[in-house]
Amino acid sequence: MKYSNYSTVIIGGGIAGLYAALKISEKNKEVLLITKSELGESNSKYAQGGMVAVLKDNKADSVESHVSDTIKAGAGLSELNTVKFISENSDKVVKDLLKFGVEFDRDEEGNFTLTKEAAHSVRRILHADGDATGREMEKALCKAVQNNNNITVFENTTAVDLLVENNTCGGVIILKDSDYETVYSNNVIVASGGIGQIYKYTTNPKGATGDGIALCYRADATLQDMEFVQFHPTALAFDDEENRFLISEAVRGEGAKLCDKSGYEFMGEYHEKRELAPRDIVARANFSQMKKNNTAHVYLNATVIGKEKLLKRFPNIAKKCSEHGIDITKDFIPVAPAAHYFMGGVKTNTNGETSVKNLYAIGEAASTGLHGANRLASNSILECVVCAYSVSENIENSTPTKKEYPIIKHYENQTTNNTVDVKSLKSELQNIMWTGVGIYRSEQSLNTAKEGLNKISKEFDRTDFCSKKDEYELRNMLIVSKLIVDSALNRKESRGAHYRLDYLNTNEKCEHSLISKNKGEYSFVK
Repeated sequence: MKYSNYSTVIIGGGIAGLYAALKISEKNKEVLLITKSELGESNSKYAQGGMVAVLKDNKADSVESHVSDTIKAGAGLSELNTVKFISENSDKVVKDLLKFGVEFDRDEEGNFTLTKEAAHSVRRILHADGDATGREMEKALCKAVQNNNNITVFENTTAVDLLVENNTCGGVIILKDSDYETVYSNNVIVASGGIGQIYKYTTNPKGATGDGIALCYRADATLQDMEFVQFHPTALAFDDEENRFLISEAVRGEGAKLCDKSGYEFMGEYHEKRELAPRDIVARANFSQMKKNNTAHVYLNATVIGKEKLLKRFPNIAKKCSEHGIDITKDFIPVAPAAHYFMGGVKTNTNGETSVKNLYAIGEAASTGLHGANRLASNSILECVVCAYSVSENIENSTPTKKEYPIIKHYENQTTNNTVDVKSLKSELQNIMWTGVGIYRSEQSLNTAKEGLNKISKEFDRTDFCSKKDEYELRNMLIVSKLIVDSALNRKESRGAHYRLDYLNTNEKCEHSLISKNKGEYSFVK
């Protein structure tokens, strides 16, 4: 077992983790950033539409307007003070990002070009390289991190357990190059992204297995709103390796229409805002049309936007579709819903603080209360950068103390004897979650899913120590999946992205679901 010390450890190499590392390093702190893939590969990379920004020179917009739109989309579950804080800090953070080489698209006069997406009242969304905002932001931040002497990066490294005693985090155990290492730190920030890979169809890359959320749960941190999984209405209906390619909501924001193969535009049957209704409504509409017509997808007609604008605004979408023989200037795009974003996660405030001292969470792994029951489009990257900025301002600089934690011995000289078909079990889990815990849920479907997950748990007996990265991922996927199922069973109403066929109404009383683990078991906190 190796040992090391860092002022701050960040788990996750997406936009939240990268930006936090850069901001913390400005205070001359030694930062270790851990990513289980290569630097630059994360959920953030696949974010297309853009980033919300309430800019002071955008006279058409205001914090009040953005707050109102966010709360409406959140189906009553968004936290007002959190929404206000993140909105009010957006202009400041955009200007700060420019210092690290992040660039957003501008017009000929040098002004930011803003777009509009579903459920937004005005144009307030920044974008980069047309439809590759996440990728371009991540590229710039990665370059800045690589050029920063205060930041050490461990690639292809998995965080397997947190060091916690007396409700205080003192570091993390990692698996690097087949060897375990104990990293002591008084500031551990989980920025590991979402959970999309627990579903058969997802826009998330293969690394989105809920690792950070599972780590925090195992460390007894309180989790929040685990039943709220957002399904994006328009993923390209072709299976590409581990995920489906996202067709950004911005395409609908620019005027594209949802239709069937004959060209009939059906969204008028479901909502007065048609294609620009909140995501949960559009996803259910698409899913309902697919069931009604017994088809595997519906279509998005982007030809109405116009060829020149379409190709300039969405070059990467055009390129990806062309690989499947689709000319978006002439052809309808086959689309279907897919798991996209997780509103639940580790309960935090806007400083990233969890219920465990010295343990922080930011980005998609955290649940700040911004998104409520249904995330407003392009609020996710904004939350990442504002909370990364905030956590960097509020963590304390102190030297970590090397001490013996019982869990360290658990990882010394451990071996596993039996082999497990992880790929097969992952696939089985994904099918279970898509079928029983997807866009529509019921007590019957959720209990069936629970039985299926318990069956996998009996075949996969790695509750703690695992032999390799993919086993740790499966361990974490099982933890997160079970928590989502039980939270979905516990919420006996339909609200936002959580839609119960046996409880169609929305309760008058609106409250968060809080889960806390105690002595190996978890319970819902009142």
